[in-house]
Amino acid sequence: MARPSRIEAYAIVSADGMLADAQGQIPAALKVEADQQFFHRGLAREAAVVHGRHSYESDPIDLNRPRLIATRTVAAIARDPAWPKALWWNPRGAPLEEAWTALAPPPGVLAVIGGPDVYELFLDIGYDAFHLSRVPDIRLPGGRPVFPEIGPNRSPEDVLAGHGLKPGPQQVLDAAAGVTLVSFER
Repeated sequence: MARPSRIEAYAIVSADGMLADAQGQIPAALKVEADQQFFHRGLAREAAVVHGRHSYESDPIDLNRPRLIATRTVAAIARDPAWPKALWWNPRGAPLEEAWTALAPPPGVLAVIGGPDVYELFLDIGYDAFHLSRVPDIRLPGGRPVFPEIGPNRSPEDVLAGHGLKPGPQQVLDAAAGVTLVSFER
């Protein structure tokens, strides 16, 4: 069965490793223009994206981009009747290779764009790269962490390193806001 040539993730988090507040909303402080530009440049190179159902329902969909929507609402794999290039995928019912083959995107990279359960799923499947942006001056107590195991003594960087990813050099995306990006690679 086919598989993506690479698996890369994109996330922006607060100082405490959260990607959304306690209500699951992304605060304006995490919507950084320079990060959005990096994210969209990256997506322009990817063959397909994968994200959770909540991301799918809350964000406008690019009808031309092949995508896997990770969900527990289907047994294994099902076509989305409204979006011909979208495939509903239950990772418990079908392996990634089966979903990728059914999606039939062009050869290339799969971009993982969230949420926490999807980011965690791909820790085990295996990232080739995880692009982690950080906004240092915002904390979201009780928020939604990028990985479920984030806590007071465990950062996103700790989780990525624990899964064999090594940090590259830190890049400054927005000097005024102190927003940085580190790409972790296998």
